[in-house]
Order: sequence, then C-alpha cells, then structure tokens
Amino acid sequence: MKHGANIYKYAKEIDCKADEIIDFSSNINSYHPKIDITLTNNMLVKYADTNYTSLKKIISKKYEIKKSQIALYNGATSAIFELLRHLDSSRVYLYAPLYGEYEKAVDKNTKIIKINRFENLYKKVKKGSTVVFVNPSTPDGKFYNLERLFGMWKKQDCRVLIDESFLEFQNNQSLINQIYQYDKIWIIKSFTKFYSCPGIRIGAIFSNKKNIKALKAPLWNLSSFDVKFLSSRLEDLKFEKRSKKLHKTYKAELLKTLKKSKLFDEIYESDSNFILTKSKRAKEIFEHLLSQKILVRTCGSFDFLKNDFLRFAVKDFPANKQLKQSLKMINIK
Repeated sequence: MKHGANIYKYAKEIDCKADEIIDFSSNINSYHPKIDITLTNNMLVKYADTNYTSLKKIISKKYEIKKSQIALYNGATSAIFELLRHLDSSRVYLYAPLYGEYEKAVDKNTKIIKINRFENLYKKVKKGSTVVFVNPSTPDGKFYNLERLFGMWKKQDCRVLIDESFLEFQNNQSLINQIYQYDKIWIIKSFTKFYSCPGIRIGAIFSNKKNIKALKAPLWNLSSFDVKFLSSRLEDLKFEKRSKKLHKTYKAELLKTLKKSKLFDEIYESDSNFILTKSKRAKEIFEHLLSQKILVRTCGSFDFLKNDFLRFAVKDFPANKQLKQSLKMINIK
C-alpha cells in the first residue's frame, strides 16, 4: 500500500461500496461537523481574488505570521512539488520514513540521501544541502525536539523544509517562528488533516517574504468554495477545541483496543492522530480486517519499515467499536 485512503480500490476488491468501508488508513480528523456554507452564484461566475487576501489574513492571525509570508496551493502535495522544483538542489536529505511524495518531488538528477531517523538521526549532512523533515513524523507520529538538528542544519547552511501537517492535533511546538531568525527555512502545512477536509485541497508554505515572492504560486489555484470553507473552519474556535478534546478521548480508546487485543508485538507512542504497530501477524490482521470492511494502512512501502508494521488512524467510537469486535474475532479463529 503506497498511501492510505484508497477505499475505492479495496471496495472493488471485496465487492462492496466505498462508503461501507471504515477507513482506519486515512489520518484525517474524525470530527467533521456539518458545514453551513451555501454555494452561491458569485462563487461560480466571478474570479476569486488571486492573492486570496481574506484567507491569508485569517491564516496570518492564526499562525502569527504576515500575509506576505504565506503561499497557498491546491493541496500540500502541490506545495511540496513546487517548492522542491523551485529550490533545484543538487543534494537532498530525506529523514525517513516519511511521506512518499517527497522522494517523487525531487528532480531525477538530484542526489537523494535517506537518513534513518530511528537509528542515525544526527548523521552529519553536507554543507549547502536541502533537508526535509516531517514533524510529527509519519507513519509513527513521533514529535521531535529539533533544536539540536536545526542547529546543525544552520551551521551547514542548509535549506530546511519542515512539514508540520500533523502538528495541530496535540500541543507541540512549531518551528514557524524560525522564519524570522533563519532565511533558509520553509514550513509546509496541509490543512486537510486537522480541519477534516480531504475533499478541499488546500496546502501552504510559510517562509520569509523574499522566499515566498520567489515561489510564484499559480493564479487561481484555489476555488472560491475552498477559500470559504477553510476560512470558516479556521475562525471556528469551537471546532478546534472540540477536535482536540475528542482526539484525546478517541486516541486513548484506540490505544486501549490495540493493547487489549494482544495481537501486536509493539505499539509505538504517538504525538499525532494515528498509531503505528508491529506484529508478526500483520498480514493476517490486515486481511481479516479488510474482510470485515475495515481498512488499515500497511507500512511496507515506507523506507526502513517492513510489512509487519500497520498504522491505525484515530477514529470515533462507532468505528473503534467495530475494530475492537473484529480484532477479537482473530483470536477466536
């Protein structure tokens, strides 16, 4: 499995409808209240503001940066490809395992060095390189204190890309303030994960004004509805508060379910909305759960991991109840 959320493929495989599958492979906030946004005629027949001024104003207030330090894209993946294309580096270090699209986004003529962050986190990087770090990480969800690493990167005059797409779920420290201190850092943000809107494709890059201006983001890469939806979510303080409260409760319940099943040799501590597990019975677990219309993320496609790793996203109580019952059936067989 190269990525999560491919419910359409697996629905076809087990001959059911996609919406019948409980998707534990997709690490999206499980709290998604109904929206109260009307698609108006103006949204369809008028061009949007090419600078997305109103949305950037809301984002700047939320993340305490200036509008000139924000570039918006049609999803974080688009932002990743654009940024790595723009930097045109001769050498890129990827702290792996990480989101697979980073490797795809690096030019084929660029040398890629993968650092196993489980075993060799502080390996020295060459001067003038580009480094990519996802924090909290995927698929294990670990949050790293990057003070020591960031000091090394600066000393080596590296261009630093930090992906903080999963940061909002728990109160961990962002490196966004470093854009005022270091002129070679870019923060990548996906609004899909925490704001539970995979159908709304909005990603962002935060950096200093000069770096953002040099990116030259394409015109009208967001729809008027995208802008309206995200603006509403960002301004909804009740959504954020409710999300974090539910996340904490649902995550504790998922962890309890996984531990009580006694099917896993190791369950990794996570600082995000998914939990990585290791089991000699991973293949059996995956296939059994799929037969019960539950999809989890296999992790053999991640660097330095094998197929005995499975990732479970945090879901609501009804989904977790189904998971619990299905895991029990494995030990009964």
